Amino acid sequence: MPIPFDMRLFSTILLLSAAVTATALAQGVTSPFTVAESGRSYATLGDAIKAIGNGRGTVLVAPGSYAQCAVQQGGDVTIRAQKPGTAILDGVACEQKAALVLRGRSSTVDGLIFQNLRVPDGNGAGIRLESGNLTVSNSLFRNSEEGILTGDAPGNSISIDKSTFRRLGRCDRDLACAHGIYVGRYGSLTVTRSRFDQGDGGHYLKTRTPRVTITDNSFDDSAGRLTNYMIDLSNGASGTISGNEMVQGRDKDNYSAFITVAPEGREQDSANLSIVNNRASFVPGLQRNSSFVANFTGDAVKIGPNRLAGGIKITDRR
Repeated sequence: MPIPFDMRLFSTILLLSAAVTATALAQGVTSPFTVAESGRSYATLGDAIKAIGNGRGTVLVAPGSYAQCAVQQGGDVTIRAQKPGTAILDGVACEQKAALVLRGRSSTVDGLIFQNLRVPDGNGAGIRLESGNLTVSNSLFRNSEEGILTGDAPGNSISIDKSTFRRLGRCDRDLACAHGIYVGRYGSLTVTRSRFDQGDGGHYLKTRTPRVTITDNSFDDSAGRLTNYMIDLSNGASGTISGNEMVQGRDKDNYSAFITVAPEGREQDSANLSIVNNRASFVPGLQRNSSFVANFTGDAVKIGPNRLAGGIKITDRR
């Protein structure tokens, strides 16, 4: 499913990037990480974020592939590619966790590519979120153990829009599984207009948040390998799952359901969860039986109408 792109936002980014680049050149600075508010450039992303400190600021990342990682210790930081899709954080994880380890008040990531992240505990991620609000847009996470992994922060929220999660996840080496996205006990999760495909194990989207908005996404498992559920609401949730396209592939570790509600224990009421106007099918030529929603609670989840292919039962109680 094509992911829409906001040309007005793109134009604004280009204008801001051009202005900052011109300032940097005038100062004789060619370092790729520039703090927009000061016009100062740095050789490493970590130094640019450190310069913002506990304040508020934007780091503009020049086109290129960087074997770097960075840790945000505080403040409100935006990390934005000068040109979306041209700035890559490749293969280096800080604290044996992620390319970006975020523990500030808030973090925004826009237009970056994260790839080839692997660490000894099997949870190498593009982003490890440990505290604060997170907004991600126009970004690509690929060829790693995990795309985004978070801790617990019940008072904070996560929003992901127009991003792609590709060839992520794993369930090997006798370690706990990793997933495309794994959100802990945050307050809420919103995922919109994004794509999940070619999973390498685990779930495409796993969350323990009590509130979810998961709308207008594509879950394409046709080239997945030993994958599990498309959406796993591990402890139940309220909110909306709508407008999503889901295609289940052949190579599954568990093909029994597309969406699960509280398979790891009910911690919140799911009676106000609405699952409507989604489409679910199998790859062409595949015939099997599966459930669209596997409900592990007694909560009366609101399901339907949805467009389900033959062999897919609307729901079952487990």
